[in-house]
Amino acid sequence: MELFEYARPDLMAGKKILYVHGFASGGQNGTVRTMRLLLPEAEIIAPDLPVRPQEALALLKDICATRKIDLILGTSMGGMLAEQLRGIHRILVNPAFHLADTILKNNGLGRQEYHCPRADGETSFLVNKPLLEDFREVSSACFEGIPEDASSLDTFGSLTGDQGLVYGMFGTRDNMVDTYDEFASHYPNAIRFDGGHYLDDSVFLHSVLHVIERIDDIQNNRRKPVVLVSFTDTLADVRNGISKNIPTQEFEACGSAVKSFAALCRNYTPYVLVSSHFNNPDTLPEIFRWVERHLGVPAWNRVIVSNRKDIVLGDYLIDRYPERLGTSDFMGTVLHFGEDPFRTWEDVMTFFDRLGGQ
Repeated sequence: MELFEYARPDLMAGKKILYVHGFASGGQNGTVRTMRLLLPEAEIIAPDLPVRPQEALALLKDICATRKIDLILGTSMGGMLAEQLRGIHRILVNPAFHLADTILKNNGLGRQEYHCPRADGETSFLVNKPLLEDFREVSSACFEGIPEDASSLDTFGSLTGDQGLVYGMFGTRDNMVDTYDEFASHYPNAIRFDGGHYLDDSVFLHSVLHVIERIDDIQNNRRKPVVLVSFTDTLADVRNGISKNIPTQEFEACGSAVKSFAALCRNYTPYVLVSSHFNNPDTLPEIFRWVERHLGVPAWNRVIVSNRKDIVLGDYLIDRYPERLGTSDFMGTVLHFGEDPFRTWEDVMTFFDRLGGQ
């Protein structure tokens, strides 16, 4: 299937997205082309940034002030710069908050080639010690005024100022920068995704696009029906995993559960509903890791733990065992997974496709 078949003309329609590229890149790279393909009704503004970071930041602030930007997406160096563009929803992908150190670590001194064509026709630039000091100076302003308490239990659930506007995304296979802990100490929306440092089409489609969708829903005050999906033998094949005596993280997904959970996000708000034996609490961390590893970004911050399913509010509940834990008294619609007419995930998705978001 071609990438254009995943285009979302409904997403960010009529809005302006500012893309801030990474080091040695430009505003016409592959990510920009992907964004314009998948978000055809959004205006993608993607300038070539000056080499000096002070000039780049001044340019970006001017664009934000004059163009009324709705969303900023910054990658690597662009993530570091985007963090400082306050008051706007931002997504920082593998932000390089200490770019000077990253450049030195990767032998980046000297003449460097740009990774893509630039509007000014330049094909290379010089990285020297004064430029590194410029990056240190600009990077030092990151997190200014943002309290370093986002990971504290005392402040959990409370957002102040910009803290709720910023989403950090961090590749689990990024071998160039590692700023997850630093970001998470200032901002609560720290998300891991399956990928490396560079933002390719697959990562954008399966991870970044889901965060853009959440932001678009927030901006439009859009309330989607809630679909609760039971973890046990509905998302994860727990029964077979236990019989094989394999770790929870290695449990297989039930059929096309992973793909279906992600697809539900378009018209619904899906949550993973976990029921854990009270006398065996050690299983919960393993379940959370399974969710992060298998479901990825679509399930980020969407896990509910309850051993009474009837007290959880939702419009739909997909459950293999409707006779257990109060499911029969659930206030919404229960779909008995594994039995007709919902024997497979394909059957479930046919049901929701016909509903079209109702």
